[in-house]
Amino acid sequence: MEVGTVSALEAGTNSPTMAAQLPAAAAKHAGKPALRQKTGDAWRDVSYEELGGAVRELSLGLIDLGIAPGDRVAILSNTRPEWTLACYGILTAGATEVSIYQTNSPEECHYVLSHSESRAVFAEDGEQLAKIREIESDLPGLEFVIVMDPEGVDLGDALTLDGLRERGRERDGREYGERVEAVRPEDPCVFIYTSGTTGPPKCCVLTHGNYVAIRQSVLEEGELEGDEVVYLFLPLAHSFALLIQFLTIDLGSVIAYWQKDPQKLALDLMEVHPTYFPSVPRIFEKLYTLAMANADDPDAVREAVEVGVRVRQAEERGEEVPAELREAFDKAEESLYRNVRGLFGGRIRQCVTGAAPIAPEILEFFYACGIPVFEGYGMTETSTAAVVNTRESYRFGSVGKALKGVEVKIAEDGEVLLRGDNIFTGYYKNPDATSEALVDGWLHTGDLGRMDEDGFLYITGRKKDIIITAGGKNITPANLENDIKQSRWVSQCVVVGDRRPYLVALVTLDPEELPAFAQEHGLDPADVPTSDAMRTEIQKAVDATNAKVGRVEQIKRFTILPEDLSQATGELTPTLKVKRNVVAEKFAPEIEALYAAAQ
Repeated sequence: MEVGTVSALEAGTNSPTMAAQLPAAAAKHAGKPALRQKTGDAWRDVSYEELGGAVRELSLGLIDLGIAPGDRVAILSNTRPEWTLACYGILTAGATEVSIYQTNSPEECHYVLSHSESRAVFAEDGEQLAKIREIESDLPGLEFVIVMDPEGVDLGDALTLDGLRERGRERDGREYGERVEAVRPEDPCVFIYTSGTTGPPKCCVLTHGNYVAIRQSVLEEGELEGDEVVYLFLPLAHSFALLIQFLTIDLGSVIAYWQKDPQKLALDLMEVHPTYFPSVPRIFEKLYTLAMANADDPDAVREAVEVGVRVRQAEERGEEVPAELREAFDKAEESLYRNVRGLFGGRIRQCVTGAAPIAPEILEFFYACGIPVFEGYGMTETSTAAVVNTRESYRFGSVGKALKGVEVKIAEDGEVLLRGDNIFTGYYKNPDATSEALVDGWLHTGDLGRMDEDGFLYITGRKKDIIITAGGKNITPANLENDIKQSRWVSQCVVVGDRRPYLVALVTLDPEELPAFAQEHGLDPADVPTSDAMRTEIQKAVDATNAKVGRVEQIKRFTILPEDLSQATGELTPTLKVKRNVVAEKFAPEIEALYAAAQ
């Protein structure tokens, strides 16, 4: 640990509920920056004292509106400092926070607000307020709308976040402490609606006790330190980002929020210089693609990765590095490693990835460059985490070992089962789904996996995603898809073949890479998806993947779709997982054409 840092367990507030966490953290970490946001050309901080004061005012403002303990209050917003203020304001008022993805349609917002019986909603700006205006006439239980950023917005009868804080300043401050102290570990903390790759979303009820348990388990691993700068762009409506928020505040570290522009993510990293970066595989895939695209000699990069992994692992074991290997490492440091670290701002100590599979080759690449990207595993139903790789114990290709307090076992059919105090209490208003997911205290994850002799868990697929070919062969498509996605030009790959004679693939291209390919081949970017040159490149990627597997697992044909998959068009979840059923239905003609062409 670096000099001047504080261990996780020393810094943690050990609060009995997440409502008590904020006031305890504000007092414990007084004098330190808490939140960081770019305003104009400069990054500006909100201190822990200011954070504590703002949350207190918001909490009392909600009490002034008549929000009672146990009431549901929703947040519809991008990840930004006001999201954090609203979240803690809701929790300290004794209410339950209801998360709504900022990308949700008005109809999807209606479902969440109606199903959760939310009495109030925080809407980010005019765009999000417009969604509420479209549906509020059919939501008689929704009494209050609070706008975070009212600039240029026709508010009507909506309140503003600043106005709510003003109301709070006029209340008796003793009410704040009374509400916080009245919250119990068994009380609902948040309602999170699973984005789901199939069917309508289910509402996971996560208690304060669930989050206290997972917070303690993660902090005891010692992966987070007391002076982190955490860059956060993931949606706070998702359990992954929410846990990171809770952990960062607990430690007295800094949350640096993105600028709401995916094109500025790389710029943000270089300006913020974060030490800890939680993300999803797609971001690391794109950064990997960027690094490889700038390489003059791909073979030399592969050699440098091998050297980097060998040297860093030898150093971790305390072994002496041979002079020849050290010389190769130093050369790669100048030509590759430090440039890649520069993409992350130059101070990254650790990254964590989850929510979807990631290719081990990508993890090895960043590890070799001095940027450990450790894969973890969990679900909304586990309060985010359950199994993690750490600096002290990791294995590429695995999702790590169980956190302290979490039990893992593999059922006879290969399904991963989990048990612990972090496991959710059930799905709101859905006892059938709850009884199916929770059996004898064990959460049935729906994921297939295996454990090695050292306790590392490997996820091998989803029960519902397993392809059973016409010949009866069971195939996990994720491994094939991840392999093909390592191509510089590929954004998404969806393998199809259930009850079919062989496998085919739908491929989309990375729109950020199309101009380079077009220039290289003298094409108009719009013509790239249909060009022979691009088909040749994708065929190379497919052939390389097929060479690693048996004949029945090989992809026989593929087609390149004209546009990338996206949240806006409904094919991806907010955490960028593919909705297979949507893709299969939307591109049914293309799939049928692939099979018809071979007849």
